Amino acid sequence: MPEAILSKATAQIEAAGADPVLRPAITAFFDEATFTVSYVVADPATREAAIIDSVLDYEAAAGRTSTASADRIIAHVTSENLKVTWLIETHAHADHLSAAPYLQEKLGGKLAIGREIQRVQDVFGKLFNAGTEFARDGSQFDHLFADGETFMIGSIPAIALHVPGHTPADMAYVVGDAAFVGDTLFMPDYGTARADFPGGDARQLYRSIRRLLSLPRETRLFMCHDYKAPGRDTFAWETTVEEQRGSNVHVHDGVSEDEFVKMRTSRDSTLAVPNLILPSVQVNIRGGHFPQPESNGVSYIKIPINAI
Repeated sequence: MPEAILSKATAQIEAAGADPVLRPAITAFFDEATFTVSYVVADPATREAAIIDSVLDYEAAAGRTSTASADRIIAHVTSENLKVTWLIETHAHADHLSAAPYLQEKLGGKLAIGREIQRVQDVFGKLFNAGTEFARDGSQFDHLFADGETFMIGSIPAIALHVPGHTPADMAYVVGDAAFVGDTLFMPDYGTARADFPGGDARQLYRSIRRLLSLPRETRLFMCHDYKAPGRDTFAWETTVEEQRGSNVHVHDGVSEDEFVKMRTSRDSTLAVPNLILPSVQVNIRGGHFPQPESNGVSYIKIPINAI
């Protein structure tokens, strides 16, 4: 089955390479506060579009949210006369809050994530002592993608690929000839994502990356984050399979699984916990919604003490 899924994705990419009508128009929105890239992926023919990995602005010290980043996306969608049919998450992010509910209210569309989100909900539901009122079945989302599931953005075909390792639920989405890889890969000069979160696994991450890098060399790859590698002065988020295979500093062709696992495990042991992991995950496992308001009408985010 995994080989058949990869063959289907390869055929889709090759068809898009031969026919420009099957290639999406992609607009990136970079949030420097969280180093996150959100995307509007549109079919020029039908004007249908998907929004991938949106950001809700969050001021941690004050516990306040704002919508400037999401409003930039709304302005683009409106000016281009697009119809949003999908609001897609590559995973439950640990570094920013999702703006999907706000965007859905303003623009419509189905909110979707990989079906392994249920595993992440179970792990973090226990960490936050969320109780039985917190459903751990993915029902906060409108759709849960399975590995190899196909869907459409207008007339452009897309396929969901399960790429665990960073978290158990990470997905990549191949739309036409473009793949949105979430937190698996970074730009070639920066390397790969960490694998030390609950449920993460460096060995799984290596295999997921090699799966992605088995796609045709011309496949366009779009990152979810960029932090500017040493010596690079500008942010960047688009590369190709060929560039990753040739020069990714962590996982270029020739790097073995054991070598990668050793490097990734050693590197992860030096990394600090992301600044927004506790509010982000707590909200994102709920599909971007905040916990239910308490009797005073206020929602609260829990901070477990000495638990991570």
